[in-house]
Parts: sequence; C-alpha cells; structure tokens
Amino acid sequence: MGEAAQAAGRAPTAPRRRLLRGTALLAGAALLTGLLQAVGATASHAAPELAATAATGSRAAAVTVTDLSPRIPSSGDSITVTGTVVNNGKSKITDARMAAHVPPGGAVHTRSALLSEESRTGFDVTLDGKDINGHQVTMPDLAPGQSAKFTMKIPVSALYLGPSGGVYVVGIALDGQNAEVPADHVLGIKRVFLPWYGNSSGAKSTRLTNLWPLTDRPHVDPRGDSDSQQSPIFTDDDLVKELKPGGRLDEMVRLGSTLPVTWAVDPDLLATVEAMTKPYRVAGPGGDVTHPTDGTGSTVAKQWLNSLKTAVAGHQVVALPFGDPDIASLAHHAKGQTSDLNLVKTGTALGKTTVDLILGVQSLTNVAWPVDGAIDPSVVSVARASGADQIITRNDSLREHATLDHTPTSARSIGGGTTAVNTDAVLSTDFDGDMSKPQNAGLAIQDYLAQTLLITLEAPDTQRSIVVAPQRMPSIAQAKAMAVAIAAADSSQWAESADYGTAAKAKADPKANHKVPSSSAYPKSLRKQELPVDAFRQLHEVQLNLNDFVVILTIKDRVTVPFRNAMLRATSTGWRGDDSGEKAYRDSIGTYLTDLIDSVHILQKSNLTLSGRSGTIPVTVKNELGQQINGLVLRLSSNSNIRLKIKDPQQPITIDGGHTRTLKFQTTASANGPAQITAHLYTQNGALYGGTVDFKVQLTNVTDLVMLIIAAGLLLLVLAGVRIYRQRKRHAAAEGGTNGGTNGGANGDGGGDTDGTGPEQPGDPAADTGQDSTEPSPAGEKVDG
Repeated sequence: MGEAAQAAGRAPTAPRRRLLRGTALLAGAALLTGLLQAVGATASHAAPELAATAATGSRAAAVTVTDLSPRIPSSGDSITVTGTVVNNGKSKITDARMAAHVPPGGAVHTRSALLSEESRTGFDVTLDGKDINGHQVTMPDLAPGQSAKFTMKIPVSALYLGPSGGVYVVGIALDGQNAEVPADHVLGIKRVFLPWYGNSSGAKSTRLTNLWPLTDRPHVDPRGDSDSQQSPIFTDDDLVKELKPGGRLDEMVRLGSTLPVTWAVDPDLLATVEAMTKPYRVAGPGGDVTHPTDGTGSTVAKQWLNSLKTAVAGHQVVALPFGDPDIASLAHHAKGQTSDLNLVKTGTALGKTTVDLILGVQSLTNVAWPVDGAIDPSVVSVARASGADQIITRNDSLREHATLDHTPTSARSIGGGTTAVNTDAVLSTDFDGDMSKPQNAGLAIQDYLAQTLLITLEAPDTQRSIVVAPQRMPSIAQAKAMAVAIAAADSSQWAESADYGTAAKAKADPKANHKVPSSSAYPKSLRKQELPVDAFRQLHEVQLNLNDFVVILTIKDRVTVPFRNAMLRATSTGWRGDDSGEKAYRDSIGTYLTDLIDSVHILQKSNLTLSGRSGTIPVTVKNELGQQINGLVLRLSSNSNIRLKIKDPQQPITIDGGHTRTLKFQTTASANGPAQITAHLYTQNGALYGGTVDFKVQLTNVTDLVMLIIAAGLLLLVLAGVRIYRQRKRHAAAEGGTNGGTNGGANGDGGGDTDGTGPEQPGDPAADTGQDSTEPSPAGEKVDG
C-alpha cells in the first residue's frame, strides 16, 4: 500500500480509467463470492480464514516465464511472453486463462521501489491491478501436479505505458478457480520488468563499464620444471574441459569477443595455457609427480589462446597481479609478513609482463580487486603496499550516504593517492545463482536493464560512469545471461559503453562517499572464506628456507622464479571454497623445497679403521640438482680431539649438477680407540645446510709396536751371530793348538768346512723375512696412513 501511495500522483490515461471502471463490477462479484466461501466456518474466524484463503489462492499455481521478447519495448511493438504453469494445489483448476496485470500506480521510478517490487510474492489487487481485457490466453483445466505451456502476445498499446520513462512491473498470472475458491481469482503470478524509455530523450546516457573476468584456480604443480629442462608438471588436466569448445573459458572468450567489455585477466591463467601449448605432464593419482602422464590439451590450448588474442584486439585489458592473490586474506592474516607483501608487489609487475607478452597488448595494471569489492583500512593498506593505486570496491561495502538520491559515478579518491572504483552491487550480483533455468536468467536480464534505466532517470541531467564487476568465475549459464544483458543495454537509449580506464579517471561525484569503512564493517561471511593464518606462516617459513638454499646455486632464477610463481598461486583468490585443495598445494611447496635441499647431501659412510699415526678420511658429497652448486663448506668434527686431530676440518666444495665429489681430510692419531666423526655441510655465512652424517673411526697405533718388536728381534739376532762367531773362532784356535798346526793349512780354509758351507744354525737371521704385515680390521673400511 505504501508503494501505491507513492505513485498516487500519477493518474492513468483515459483508456486506463475506462478499463478499471469496466472491470470494477466483475471484481466486486469475485470478491463477494470469495467472502461467501470464506464464511464456511464460524463468524468469529471469518477474517483470519479469508486472509489464509487469499494467501493460498494466489500460490496455488506456479507460473514460470521462460522468454520475454522484446526485452526493451517500443511504441507499436507487441510483447511475446512464453512459459509454463503447474498446478501445485490439491484440487483441479478450471476456467483457467493466462492474463497480464499492470499496476494501477504506473511505472516505478526509483531503484528502491524496484527492489520492493522484487521482494513481493503473493498477488495484491491494489498493487498488481486487474488483468488486461482482450489479451487473455485460454488454458486447459489442470489437475493437481499437471502443467501446461503458454504463449502470450500483448500489444504495447494495451499495457497503457505512460509518456515518461520508467520501469513497468507486469504480472503474468494464471486466473481461474478451484475447489478452495470457486470464483475467478489469481491462482499464481510471476512479475517481469519492462524498461520503458518513453519521451526521456533529453536524459544524458549513463556510461557503463562491464568487467569480463578470465580467471581460474591454479593448475601448475609447485614442482613444475624448476630445476630441469623437462616439461612442466600440472596438478591435473582439468583445464582441457574448460578450454575446449563449449567449455567455460571457451564460452567466456566467444561471448566476450562480441561485447563492449573490459577484460580482467589473471596472468597465471595465460601462462598456464601457454605452457599447455607445448608438451606437458600431469601428476598421477594423489598428486604423484614421480609417475606423471602426458597432458592432452596442447591442441585446445593453442586454439583458445589464438581466439583470445583475436577477442581482446581493440579492447582494454586489466592485468591482475600474477595468480590473482587474495589481498583481503593477506591483509587480515599475514600481518607483519613483509615478504608476502613484496611477493604481491612482484606479482603486479609480473602480471603486466605476462599479459602484454602473451596477448600482444598494453594492459592496465596497478589494479587491486578484493573479493566482492569488500574493503577496510587493512585491505586498502595492503593494496597500496603491493603497488596498486586503484581498488575495485563495491557499494555494499563502501556504502553511499543515505541522503544521496541518485547513484553516483563509481570512481572517487579515498586518500593516499588511491582511487576506489566503487562498482554497483545490484548490477554486479544480478547474475549470481543458478542461471541455467531460463526464468532465472530472463528475470536477471530484465532487472539489469531496468536498473540501468533507473540510474539514468535518477539524475537525467548528469552523466555518470558506473562500473559492473561480476563474480570472478562465472558459469557458462551466467556468462550467457550477462552477455545478453550487456548487449541489450549497449543498444538502449539510456546507456553507452565505456572502458575501465575511462571509468577510473571519471570526475568524482562530490556527494559520493570517500570514507573507507572500518574493520568491524567487513563482512563476516567473507572473513570465514579467507586463507588461514597458518597458510601465511608456512609460506613465510618456505621463503626463509628458500633464501638460505639459493645462495649455493649458480643459476638461481631456475629455482627462485618457479617458487615465486608457486607461492603467488598458493595465495590465489581461486582457492576460496576449496580449503583442502589450498592446503595440499601449500604443503607441496614446502615438501618440494625440502626435496631440493636434500638433493645436495653427504653420502652415508660405514665405520672405518685408521692404522698408524696419520691418515686420510674421505667424505663424498652428491649433487642431484640439474646445475652446479658452490658456496658450501664441508666440515668434519670429532668427539675426541685428543685422540684424533683433523688437520683442516672444513673445506669449500663445488660440485657440477648430477655429480659427486670426494674430499679427503688429513688426520693425526695419538692414541688407540674409537672416535665419533660428524660430517656437516654449511653455507658460507655459517648456516647449517641439510642433515649430518655420523660414522666411527677405530684408531689402532699398530705400526710403532711392530717396529719395536722387529728392532729388538734384529738386535738379538746380531748379538747371537757375534757370539757364535766368537765361539767358533775360539774353538778353531783350540784345535790348532792341539794338532800343532800339522794340518792347519792343509785345506787352505783356516780350518773351516771344505765346501764353504755348514749346517744352518738355529736363530740364523736369514730364516726370518723381516716383513711387517697388517690385516684390515673386520670393523669396516680401512684407510692406511
């Protein structure tokens, strides 16, 4: 009734008044019959029963409007409406007909009034008006649960549209009767909006900017091809379905190519599809990258990229930061993590380079687009820190003043050199929900057209620039409905298309709100979807470990670039609604970095034995990376420096990719026994690298003891020989004295054996080899000094 009162000042035309008078008696008869039926119980319950009957009566049937043409009527046109009706009641519907109802108050002229009309469900004769005579369509009787299709053709002249512009709310209703109310009444109604420009030719058209988003969740596995020349690895091959003809991304390109839109592109999507144009691999079940399969999307990827290049030619392109990072999550859960902010800043520059190179355009950059355009001071701060000087907001977050009687231009300054491009929430969300149902899509299109007309008529003397930013990943059905609405509005008399750059530079409305909402005003529903605090802590730790790792690399970019991209992907807005997928992706980044670090490691050693005072200990380091490493120091330490001293305990090491290198450490032993040795790798700045290797060395000071025994033995042999020689000489002298020398020189040998030989004597030195033989210890490896 409030809406009728607001429109009371607008009198219907003379034919309209005659129509109302002509139907007054019929309406009274129908009302009287309804009252008599309602008094079937006691008089004290008559009024409540009447209310219940009226509510039930207009909902006995469901009316579905599947098509409306033309969507923007002109004088002399006929409106064709098609749809279906279903009897949802418990009794048969008879004397049924489809009819059009036009409210007696005339057109709707404000956006708030249109929203009120959208919220109404049941039929109210004072608001919906009577049906239009002469243009009803007879329908068959409908048993409970039965449905029937209908087509209505209504001349625009029969709708009695006024001369001035506005939106007419036309009720498409099933009129008839059933057992509950055996008199003619409305059994079901569906309202449609007809934008009517009328004689508003003097109004200044509204400039409409429609963003056309091309985004998706990440698909490249963190392991990718960071340290090899092999083809990249994808987490899945799901993009093939999206890119092939009829897929979501294919439809976005096909539809967008015919529309006056500004493309908003995630550069990671372009980089991913370009990687697909060459041979690529796909991880196995459970993300198994050790047994990947060949990707299947190279052909469709090439076709899609070529189609996209053609579609964006001559259109403006906004390059989002690489990976489309979730800046609201960063603002709320990565506080103090400057590395994350620097990462997004890098992603902004990388985004422009990627888009410009692949698409051959000069894209706009430095644009932040928080989810649903919701902001607070921390979100704005992160956007600025990441290098953005424009933020795409939405007017259900950055709300306009209640006293403002029109929709202001989207762009306005919010301080600090930052421009908020405040998109229209109603237009931006018109196509949310299930657009696969024709009625939902049709009503959304009509609402979009109606809203844009009312924006123009709110302040017809002032041209304004309005930006529309739909959800980031529209479904195929949503995209198709959006395309119809954008094309229809562009051909209307009240709207003209403009690109994003023009909208961002438009002169701000002095009455527009420039104040950033407080943190408490940020929607709780969006906070629940954000990436958790643990995600940013984990990524920060990965960054620190990565910084320590790359100092040993000779080609650092082969690791730093892919890891930078992976961490940008890990913070992507595309992970919202996929908590498990986001966590799995994030964990895989840390796991991969650990694997890379472990690729340079000390080989395990078995225990060994050192015999002697000095010797060498060999230690081998293996480099399984695809590039040379340097800047590492191999260090040995002993738990018994008194027993075993290592001459040079640390040595720098350089190893080619895929090779091993063995370093030898000189040692000195001063006592027998075991010594525990630990091998460490350190970076040149003293940080421990990777794990350690422990092994034992058994010290046996065997050489000194053996030499002492040999020397003593030799000395005894020499002494024994001298003694024997003297004994023989005395014995010979004694025999010579006895014989008187008679035979002393007969043999000429001084009394010796005639053949110069004699029996071998015990203890003869020639019987001992005098060699030292040391067998290796059974404990393991043996290194001789």
